[in-house]
Amino acid sequence: MAAEALTPEAVFNQLNDTFSDYELTYDENVPCIIVPANAIRDVAMQLRDAEEYAFDYLMSLSGVDNGDETLGVVYHLYSFTYKNQLTLKVIVPKEDPKLKSVARIWLTADWHEREAYDLVGMTFEGHPDHRRILMPYDWEGHPLRKDYEVPEFYNGMKVPY
Repeated sequence: MAAEALTPEAVFNQLNDTFSDYELTYDENVPCIIVPANAIRDVAMQLRDAEEYAFDYLMSLSGVDNGDETLGVVYHLYSFTYKNQLTLKVIVPKEDPKLKSVARIWLTADWHEREAYDLVGMTFEGHPDHRRILMPYDWEGHPLRKDYEVPEFYNGMKVPY
């Protein structure tokens, strides 16, 4: 085991070497690692299982409408071994917001992914229970999208706004 936690940039450099087939990028302004949608499960498993990272806890996962034609998912990871944090981002097109689920990697992702699906419209392929969690099952749309319009009525009842 390494004596101390790696910086986010050092983690990025190592992951970039390991996953040279994927186009990972590093945003030094945030700082975070931007991971392609098709790579998130592989990168997540590496970050959890590799001894030098040991990111064994997903603190949060949030769906985001980026305000352009993309949606994003932000993952906040923590390593209890190194007392270290790391942020990952995945950006997908709004018209086809799909990426692989990490719910079997970090169990906390189960409800977080359902919330991102419910409120932003992200589809997590391979999720064990991909259904709404906050809104009624027959609700139309995703309330945290920037182009969402609150309906005037739901099942004959006026929706307060």
